[in-house]
Amino acid sequence: MQDFVERRGYIKGVVTEIVHDSGRGAPLAKARTLPPARTRLCLLWSASSRGVVLRPASPGPCLWRLSVPALPVSPSDGQLVCLCVLLRLQVTFRNPVKFHHDKELMVAAEGMYTGQFIYCGKKAALSVGNVMPLASMPEGAIVCNVEHRVGDRGTFAKASGDYAIVIAHNPDTGLTRVKLPSGAKKVLSSQARAMVGQVAGGGRLEKPLLKAGNAYHKYKAKRNSWPKVRGVAMNPVEHPHGGGNHQHIGHASTVRRDAPPGQKVGSIAARRTGRNRGSLKEADKDT
Repeated sequence: MQDFVERRGYIKGVVTEIVHDSGRGAPLAKARTLPPARTRLCLLWSASSRGVVLRPASPGPCLWRLSVPALPVSPSDGQLVCLCVLLRLQVTFRNPVKFHHDKELMVAAEGMYTGQFIYCGKKAALSVGNVMPLASMPEGAIVCNVEHRVGDRGTFAKASGDYAIVIAHNPDTGLTRVKLPSGAKKVLSSQARAMVGQVAGGGRLEKPLLKAGNAYHKYKAKRNSWPKVRGVAMNPVEHPHGGGNHQHIGHASTVRRDAPPGQKVGSIAARRTGRNRGSLKEADKDT
């Protein structure tokens, strides 16, 4: 749950590292709370030296340089987003009670960088990377990592490139309507927190996999869901759709909701089947 600092004011943290999370398409951030620093640093990409340069936000000399000669793509190709997909963000906060730092791992928003100060709480500013309750955000704000219930640390809009939109507030009931990435509209508590901005790593699906080897490595880090063998290509003892002199199902592909396991394959409790013909009208209800 949120402590007194987040409910009444804000707590300050600094992004210490952007790291990769296996099986996740979005970057994660590691952050920690620190006393206010005198120099604000920004992680910039130097196309000339093919490296990452750490410079102060104000004009000044280069403080630190990291050469990355083995990058698979160059920024000139317009595919620098591929570099963001391999990263996650680590943020560190200073514990408000004990004398130590709390390192947190969270999904990174587009535009966050190492050395960035982020603020979490009711009175935080509306800037990319800050975490604040929905009640403190204006209508139309772009948010991500939205909480379903207060204190669950984020449930909605966490995939790469996803974002939610704050539609309307109801101060009388303390509820806020949010449009999710799926297009559905959900009513959440106005005290539920969200991060300002959209998740980094957008456009990940625009590049095709091109070959089976890439799909193999992609799903090896996720789950055993590839490759998929069609049921009609199996034997009768292996699948209800198997067997026959031709690869055909032989009966309706729809199956009832209460079918026993082993029989419950195909279109489960389908309301309709076939092609979508005509225009689809989205029901925009306020309920």
